[in-house]
Amino acid sequence: MSYLVLARKWRPKRFAELVGQQHVVRALSHALETGRVHHAFLFTGTRGVGKTTIARIFAKSLNCESGTSKDPCGVCGTCTDIDNGRYPDLIEIDAASHTGVDDVRALIDNAQYMPSRGRIKVYLIDEVHMLSKNAFNALLKTLEEPPEHVKFLLATTDPEKLPVTVLSRCLQFNLRRLEPEQISGQMEHILAAEGIGFDAESLTLLADAADGSLRDGLSLLDQAIAYTGGSLQAELVQSMLGTVDRSQIEQLLSALAARDGEALMAAIEQLASFAPDFEQVLDRLAQALHEIQLAQLVPNYRPSLPRVPVKAFAQQLDAQLVQLWYQMAVMGRRDLHFAPGARVGFEMALLRMLAFVPVGADAPDSVTRPAPAAQKSPAAPPVATPRRETAAPLPESPPPASVTPVTLPDSPEQWLQLLARLALKGPLGQLGAHSAFVARNGSQLLLSYPADLYDSLSPVLCERFQSALADVFGSPVQIKFEKLAEAGTQTLHGLQTETKLNRQNEAEAEFQNHPVVNALLAEGAQIIPDSIRPLELK
Repeated sequence: MSYLVLARKWRPKRFAELVGQQHVVRALSHALETGRVHHAFLFTGTRGVGKTTIARIFAKSLNCESGTSKDPCGVCGTCTDIDNGRYPDLIEIDAASHTGVDDVRALIDNAQYMPSRGRIKVYLIDEVHMLSKNAFNALLKTLEEPPEHVKFLLATTDPEKLPVTVLSRCLQFNLRRLEPEQISGQMEHILAAEGIGFDAESLTLLADAADGSLRDGLSLLDQAIAYTGGSLQAELVQSMLGTVDRSQIEQLLSALAARDGEALMAAIEQLASFAPDFEQVLDRLAQALHEIQLAQLVPNYRPSLPRVPVKAFAQQLDAQLVQLWYQMAVMGRRDLHFAPGARVGFEMALLRMLAFVPVGADAPDSVTRPAPAAQKSPAAPPVATPRRETAAPLPESPPPASVTPVTLPDSPEQWLQLLARLALKGPLGQLGAHSAFVARNGSQLLLSYPADLYDSLSPVLCERFQSALADVFGSPVQIKFEKLAEAGTQTLHGLQTETKLNRQNEAEAEFQNHPVVNALLAEGAQIIPDSIRPLELK
């Protein structure tokens, strides 16, 4: 007896069955209807949001025996074979396990041959960012000008690691994280079709735990069906997930609002008996504070959290205090890994909320307030003061250290120093690394860019690069690019390449001159080409 998990059984087979991602479906549907289908697509997004699913549906749309269409028939031999993963002209490659240049060269050689069954040969490369630098270089030419019968569909969870030369050759679609309501709605549809009972709160718990991934949500749904015996109930699902009941969040907030330390510790003790994930508890607490603040500041807002009297807390708590507690919950979650233990870190985060209140918020007499003359104006941000029995004066903070201002570069050397200081990553880092200083005219920088990469300078990328520089200088900066005029112009990329080459040459010379190596060579040993690496490059 075989069982097909829900994530596979209910995997969408048509664009109309996709949950969310309508912006991607719309663009691909128009391309299929008009015949203007690009040769390379890049799908980005977190795990389980539909990247490879969309790629497979797109492959069916291109090769369906009923003709190219945004709505493949789903019943012909081509559609069923693609659904079952056995279509010879849909070649799926996991880049995480095929990272080398030899794997890519085999792909390029195979791409020259016509499809064996369909009209279009489709290459689906998953986690494409895992390819090595040499593999990317080998793929670039074919990716830009593939044969007419070939389409490339690339998928990645980390587009920042892709070279700008690859990004410029693809149409890029960013798949969004799904909202909990979208995930719970799909779960409700599936459970109704499967004839499985459930209550609404159990689906809310599972959708929240899915963290934007429908695939993760359906995996949790499978687990919940097995755990609850075929009928989903919120209490059992909560026990399975190890999550905290929202009524316990109410107890924590009630103790904090009453400034009752004993009640707070009693609530924490009761909470700890369930062995919860304290990071998740702080997440839930921050979520409740977010709802409370919305109820305070947004007219006619309808809270969505069950079992937490949001409106009652909104009337009871000061708005500045809610802001302060929210920051403490978020920072406490961040610092939890540095605490002696998870419970200790959690307790200190809540005790911090108990100990500090913003100036101007309603507080008991035991909370120290500054003299009226020292109070901030209403426009000033809230200031946290500790709960104290004796009002000892606090030491004045030292003045901030002076910061050396950043000025626009006037030479290639200053430009390289600026890039090293910026430490840009991803496409912006590559753009800077290949740029060379030419001249400066006031707030305008004239930079040169290699001729073979010049066409990849998209307006969006240039605008992001210009904004990054403006943030550093504190004033608007204009960037103008020209094609690299002379090969000797110094760039950060060229400098890094030259440094690596020098280190490589030094390592090879040192290795080959080593007496042990010479003795081995004299006995007939051979040095494998390209096997010597400097220690710094390992």
